[in-house]
Amino acid sequence: MVDILVTGHLCLDVIPSFPHGNITFKPGHLTEVGEATFATGGGVSNVGLALIRLGIKTKLLGKIGKDFFGDAIVRVLESYDPNATKNLIIEKEGSSSYTLVLNPPNHDRTFLHNPGCNDSFKATDINLESLEAAKIFYFGYPSLMRAIREDPEAFANLYKEARAKGFITCLDMSLPDANGDSGKVDWKHFLETVLPYVDIFLPSLEETLFMLDRDFYDSGEWQQDMPTPYLQDLTNRMLELGVAIAGIKLGEKGLYLHTASQERLKSLEHLIQPASWAKKILWSPVFQVEVKGTVGAGDSAIAGFLASILKGLSPEDTVTMACAVGACCVEAPDASSGIRSWEETTSRVQKGWSRGFKDSLKNWQPLNNGIYSKNSVLS
Repeated sequence: MVDILVTGHLCLDVIPSFPHGNITFKPGHLTEVGEATFATGGGVSNVGLALIRLGIKTKLLGKIGKDFFGDAIVRVLESYDPNATKNLIIEKEGSSSYTLVLNPPNHDRTFLHNPGCNDSFKATDINLESLEAAKIFYFGYPSLMRAIREDPEAFANLYKEARAKGFITCLDMSLPDANGDSGKVDWKHFLETVLPYVDIFLPSLEETLFMLDRDFYDSGEWQQDMPTPYLQDLTNRMLELGVAIAGIKLGEKGLYLHTASQERLKSLEHLIQPASWAKKILWSPVFQVEVKGTVGAGDSAIAGFLASILKGLSPEDTVTMACAVGACCVEAPDASSGIRSWEETTSRVQKGWSRGFKDSLKNWQPLNNGIYSKNSVLS
């Protein structure tokens, strides 16, 4: 039996290194770079391989083409787990997805992405009846999958079916291309359709604003400072739509978590204790590391969060481990090779691993494990 079914977007990442430091891209100029890292990417790979490295029994389900990139994806996945590719869908006439990841020092990453056969992946491609039972159902990156984003009702039905079969459901987003087809989708409607069947929802701040408050996103004001009351407003909206555990990934500022009432959390009681999780508002700062690359950091944090849920950790320890796994991720240029075992990661935390960013956090209560708590205003 597996613990988590991880499905959704899957691609090959090509990540050049930048040994000469800062890079300026000039049209018509050749820019020398170092060796490239070839790694799998997308939610299926980034979350799935992180879970495997953490020792969680995980089943991967994605779609690739019968081509060079598809063969490379298979080789990479099988290097982590010989059974990792058993449930992949092979589209003989389609091309595999790939991403050129530009991740120069002291700059956030930039992606040049071809969705490939992820665009033809439909909710009906997932036959839950034929798959081995699991405790958690995760789907990543519907925003980069055309057939999924264009039919939110079918996607919602998939989540409804997963919930009916006893899965705890988790949805993971990625930032749409504001100038592409994904940027034209009514994401507010999409989330209103799907979130009633989602138990765990942990998007990034950028993704959240793009989908729930596009005007504020376009203003750019959120990049200067994000008052905590507004974060609470955003997560309140997620909870009102039906989510049980809502959070916002804040990059170098850590992870913000807001949970629903004990009554809503009862459907998760086979993995968590509703009373100890109910009406929590927590902020976990990041851990200090030497950053080699930020690809997959948010996905790794989700993997750490889900692994913690499976292990029955408290919400306070869960957000801590989510940030710890995310911190391990950025110690490597790709999304997976920096992830350590669960035992190694918990040992780093227990030995007093230093935290990084700490906001003033006015009116927050510091806890003895390095995170902060605040009273919930939920009724």
